[in-house]
Amino acid sequence: MSVNKVILVGNVGKDPEVRHLDSGIAVANFPLATSESYKAKNGERVTTTEWHNIVLWRGLAEVAEKYVTKGRQLYIEGRIRTRSWDDKEGNKRYTTEIYGDQMQMLGTKADNQGGGASQDQAQNAVQAAQASSPAASQPQVQEPDAEDDLPF
Repeated sequence: MSVNKVILVGNVGKDPEVRHLDSGIAVANFPLATSESYKAKNGERVTTTEWHNIVLWRGLAEVAEKYVTKGRQLYIEGRIRTRSWDDKEGNKRYTTEIYGDQMQMLGTKADNQGGGASQDQAQNAVQAAQASSPAASQPQVQEPDAEDDLPF
């Protein structure tokens, strides 16, 4: 068994780019920045930022199109994927992306003023999209009964 799970909390680097495939499926792409700070040996505070390429599909992509904007703080849960392709010169190129299965908008209602929709409306849309996503309908692993005999 293996696990491919990523949890990120960060800020959106630019408004999502959303496109619709021929089949009508929505796909959203946007960068998410995560930062960490530490104190260097000389006592100076140092902050490093890591950029993550986020990909959302179907309902979550549509929610991102309506509610996610540059600077917004998000919680993203998903899995890491690396794609490769050949560029125009024939060189092999790679990109690593986070395919989001779950998203939560963070921050307060005041953070979202002027954005049109309320925090509650946005979060309700996220929950509806996640409930209808294929990942939500996958069978869940059942936990063993407490009554089962353990082999040790």
